[in-house]
Amino acid sequence: MDFPKGPSFFYGLFLTFLLYSNAIEAGQNYKDALAKSILFFQGQRSGRLPLSQSQNLRWRSISGLADGSLAHVNLVGGYYDAGDNVKFNFPMAYTTTMLSWSALENSKPLGPQLENLRVAIRWATDYLIKCATATPGVLYVGVGDPNVDHKCWERPEDMDTVRTVYSVSRTKPGSDVAAETAAALAAASLVFRKVDPIYSKLLLRTAKSVFQFAAQYRGSYSDSLGSAVCPFYCSYSGYKDELLWGAAWLLRATKDASYRSFIDSLGAHDSTDIFSWDNKLAGARVLLSRWSLVENDKSYDSYKQEAQDFMCRILPNSPYSTTQYTKGGLMFKLPDNNLQYVTSITNLLTTYAKYMKSAKSTFNCGNILVTPNTLINLARKQASFLTLVDYILGDNPMKMSYMVGYGTNYPRRIHHRGSSLPSITIHPQSFGCEGSFQQFYYTSNPNPNILVGAIVGGPNNNDFFADERTDYSHSEPATYNNAAIVGPLAYLSGR
Repeated sequence: MDFPKGPSFFYGLFLTFLLYSNAIEAGQNYKDALAKSILFFQGQRSGRLPLSQSQNLRWRSISGLADGSLAHVNLVGGYYDAGDNVKFNFPMAYTTTMLSWSALENSKPLGPQLENLRVAIRWATDYLIKCATATPGVLYVGVGDPNVDHKCWERPEDMDTVRTVYSVSRTKPGSDVAAETAAALAAASLVFRKVDPIYSKLLLRTAKSVFQFAAQYRGSYSDSLGSAVCPFYCSYSGYKDELLWGAAWLLRATKDASYRSFIDSLGAHDSTDIFSWDNKLAGARVLLSRWSLVENDKSYDSYKQEAQDFMCRILPNSPYSTTQYTKGGLMFKLPDNNLQYVTSITNLLTTYAKYMKSAKSTFNCGNILVTPNTLINLARKQASFLTLVDYILGDNPMKMSYMVGYGTNYPRRIHHRGSSLPSITIHPQSFGCEGSFQQFYYTSNPNPNILVGAIVGGPNNNDFFADERTDYSHSEPATYNNAAIVGPLAYLSGR
């Protein structure tokens, strides 16, 4: 359904707005939401958790200490991607890149949360370095058989499913996952450049090596690994977008002109109206536009134009908009885990607005003038009723926060194993692979453990959210949902 642009629609939207204006008037506490959005990552940790004073989500404990042993390597650590117990490196690397980008663009407004964000980033990069350096010529890209894991409902601490190790190599390439890993390591190297220069150099050195592998031995990891990653995290968009994204981050981290030459040689100029763990084109263009807007390098103007074309496809009043919005004002891209697209695109809105402000720049979508505030107003409550961050935090028809633990009305039955089962401190005995389905999966009782800060998949296209554990496409949180909202929350908390 095309987004209606007539006056009757906006009148209807105004009436919807009035229905929950009292909630809006109170405003959102962006600093509180920011802190919780980062705290969430403690609930996704795999490996040996730190001492209690730095592990605030106490219901989580040690897990996955033998990860990598089937391949005779150490792959302990990293994050579980969502509500399951699998470590998928493709979305994990994207998560890491987005967290690092948020840290780089918002170091001042992050305030005391900057150190917590660095900790969250390093939990991922320590693991990704292991994956990239454990065996010459091999990049490990995941741990845990997803097809077996998804038949179980058990805590990560109790995992008894096979921890199969997956990898790509010269004969079994994975340019997409390798280039995204390179992007994550390169971006993180900038985050740690001043505070830990030795670690920063290790990150950058590893990023260069992994990217060279991605560029030299081209192929999709979906083709190489098949059912181990599909349909869970297939590389639907191919690998050219990751090569562009990875090269752009290495260019920013090194200022090496060879990466610019590589970028120009790719010819990655397809139009897009989405940004996610799978499709990085829009993100790469916003990143590259920084040279045009902030550095005033006109040779990057074509990437700035492509970034603007993307914005014109997102803005609801643009004549070129290809983006639907619900009656309640939520951007709606796809039915499954729609909020991942909302948070990722909102990150681009606030980042590009920041670049525009630096350059005192505007642009046009047809006859519509777009200023930095045009993009910010879509991200937060101001002149526009179509507000994305505020919608997620509770300014919506259901008056529900889609961030767990934020506000008083939030999802209580999220699709998440560790959250839905009693913690190991309360119930030390294992529930087994299938023993807890009836008691803890199908029950209507709320989850016993609150995964504070988790952004769930969100409501449907009618602004309705059922809060049912079995409805994973709407009730499951994911690391990439959260990683993308950290930047917008930091930006808005500093305004």
